[in-house]
Order: sequence, then C-alpha cells, then structure tokens
Amino acid sequence: MSRETRRKFLIGAGAALGTLAYGRFAPAIAQGAAGRIVVIGGGFGGATAAKYARLLNPALDVTLVERDPSYVTCPFSNMVLGGTRTLADITHDRSGLARNHGVKLVQGEAIGIDAGSRQVRLASGQTLPYDRLLVAPGIDIRFGAVEGYDEAAAELMPHAWKAGPQTALLRRQLEAMDDGGTVIIAAPANPFRCPPGPYERASMIAHYLKTHKPRSKVLILDAKENFSKQGLFQGGWEAVYPGMIEWVSGSAGGKVSRVDARNRTLATEFGAQKGAVVNFIPPQQAGRIAIAAGLADDKGWCPVDPVSFESKQVPGVHVIGDAIYAGAMPKSGTAANSQAKIAAAAMVGLLGGKAADAPMLANTCYSLVGPDYGISVTGIYVATAEGIKEVPNSGGVSPARAAAAIRKQEAVYTDAWYKGIVADSLA
Repeated sequence: MSRETRRKFLIGAGAALGTLAYGRFAPAIAQGAAGRIVVIGGGFGGATAAKYARLLNPALDVTLVERDPSYVTCPFSNMVLGGTRTLADITHDRSGLARNHGVKLVQGEAIGIDAGSRQVRLASGQTLPYDRLLVAPGIDIRFGAVEGYDEAAAELMPHAWKAGPQTALLRRQLEAMDDGGTVIIAAPANPFRCPPGPYERASMIAHYLKTHKPRSKVLILDAKENFSKQGLFQGGWEAVYPGMIEWVSGSAGGKVSRVDARNRTLATEFGAQKGAVVNFIPPQQAGRIAIAAGLADDKGWCPVDPVSFESKQVPGVHVIGDAIYAGAMPKSGTAANSQAKIAAAAMVGLLGGKAADAPMLANTCYSLVGPDYGISVTGIYVATAEGIKEVPNSGGVSPARAAAAIRKQEAVYTDAWYKGIVADSLA
C-alpha cells in the first residue's frame, strides 16, 4: 500500500479507531459493577466520555458538569472569521446526551476537587460525589505571559482561541477595517491548542479579504521556526492568495516580546509591527479547574498515565484533551474524542475491577486553505511505557502537489469530519 493510499484509508478509518479500541472492552465491562462517574467539561472530550461510559454500562450514574449552556466549537470558528459559517452554525446543545443516553446534565462551574472524599465542588455550593472523575477542561489563556497582554488587552486585540464572543469580536474588527490594512496574527510557541489553527485562520481571513478587501494583507508573526503542515499551507497560499500572506519565523523577527493593545502594536527583536487588526494568540495552559485541583504540573499541563489517562498527580481522576501531555498526539478535537473513548473504557473497567489495556488512538487534523481547498494530516498512536508515541509509517499528509479536484474533495471531507464529530460527541 502506498503512503498516499494508506493516508486516504486512515482518513476514513482513523476517526473510528478510538471507538473500535473502546469497543473491544465492551463485552467484559458491560457486566461490571455500577457506580458514579462525574465528567467536568462538555466539549468534544468530556461529552464523548460521558456518552460512551453510559454506552458501555447503562447502569452507571454519569453526570456531566459544564458552565456554558451551549457548546461553541473551536473547530470551524475560523470559518466564521472567513465568512463561510456563522456562530449559530457552530453552536450546539448537549440535550441529546440526556435524551438519548441518560447522562445527567448539570450547568455550573466546577471550582474544586476533593480527591480524599471523592467530591466535586461547584461555584453554587453544590457538591457531586463520584467513584471515578474525568476532567476535560480544555485550555486557559496565560494572561501576563507576554508583557502587556491581559484580559483588558484581549478586548482590543482578541485572541479568539476560545470560540464565542472573542470570535465575534475579531469578525467585527475585520469587517470594520479599511481596505488596504494589514491583519497581524501572532502565533505562540508550542505547545498550544490546535497546532494548524493559526495558519488555517490566516487562510480564512485571507479568503474574506480577497473577497471584500483585496488590497489588504495578512502578516503572521510566529514564535516558532516551523509549523504544522507548513509546506501544504504555504503552497496553498501561493496558489490561492498570491502575495497576500506573509509568514515570519521567530528567528527572523516573529517572536513577540511585548504588546501595546491600544495602539495595535507588537514589539519584536526586529522592531515594532502595527496592524489595522491584531489577532494575538498567547501562550496557554490547562483549564482553570485542572490548575486549581493540582492536576497540572509547574509547566501548566496535566501529566497522565498513557494507558488509562488517569492523572499522575491525583489518583482516581482521569484527564483528557487539550489540557494533557499526550506525547506525540496533538491538542485537537479528534485527539480528545479518541482519548475520551479510551478513558471511558478505562474508568468503567476499573469500576468493575478490570485493569485498562494499552490502547491505540487516532488523530486527523483537517484544515481549510479556502472554502474549496482542504488539506489534512493523519496519525495512529500507541501507549508505551515512555508515553504516547506515533506508530511508525502509520499516518500521512495530503500530497504536496494535487489537482484542484483533490483539494476540493478534502474540503468536503473536512465538512463531513465536523458533522461526524459533533454527532459522535453530542447526539
């Protein structure tokens, strides 16, 4: 099988791999003892874990705690900026988890975890007892990590790295910008949520500008020396937006040391850069509850056992998604969905006295360079004593040179992936 044929196969099959790995536990686990599982966080990771725990053992009492009444997905938020989707298109409720799977939904903010008494404390004062706890808190912004960038600065120079009001703010700024202005996107050093995200964002903003403000430019200031799917993105930019997008690496002046939000100016080693609109994506860390509960280490991310996703810091608590160290796996929606199924199987098995088996996991990251121009990268991963590693020669990327019909087909796949993961997580 050629690498390209293998890549196409994995795109079709990779999203199901977590389900298959989870499924091999089902016959043994379904007869296990009932218990109480609490899940904190209702994104692609937490919602999937809650759903699949109930599928494995319908006798379980599963409660999902989430602060926000609806889920605005980070995937496809770049398309809102590009004008091909609206916020309503990427906003979903979680009622299907209760209606179809018997998951109890609690709207509230988890502010503490008492691992000794096995209770979650909510901001309302309510406590929720658990036998196993899963935390899928996503990321928080490290305000103050770059001089001048705080919560007030984010209202002038939005990060839009949590979809919702920040996405809408950045979209309004793009609409208000004069034709001929420069949009600056500042990308952080690794690790951060969705490694291809800033470059898809540059692409979709360029799509909007090309359509409505064709004299404008996009400047990417990057703290890194390279980025995910770099050749594919840059090839796409040359083909679709010639001369419109410029990328500057960290060593060439892309690393931002200070921001002046009021004047929309970024300071770098090679001088200041001023934009008509500035999208500043700062360094990140695990979500607030993970920090408060001691699940994260001094670097701000959560170390976990690669087999069960149980925290190495707090026993009885499992952590998945963007908040964790996941070895070779990126911080992506597909990764969180895949990890959730394995963690659900591990929790249900442990409640029934069955140790978790070493899983295989999958990830596919789709990106749009334009509405009809898709690219992707796929990988298969295995848990080892040293952490999660990619299976050699298991994955692949879109071909560097491909006909327009292939790029258009990958854009169709991108849309299908989004619909599929929403349904798998929330329906």
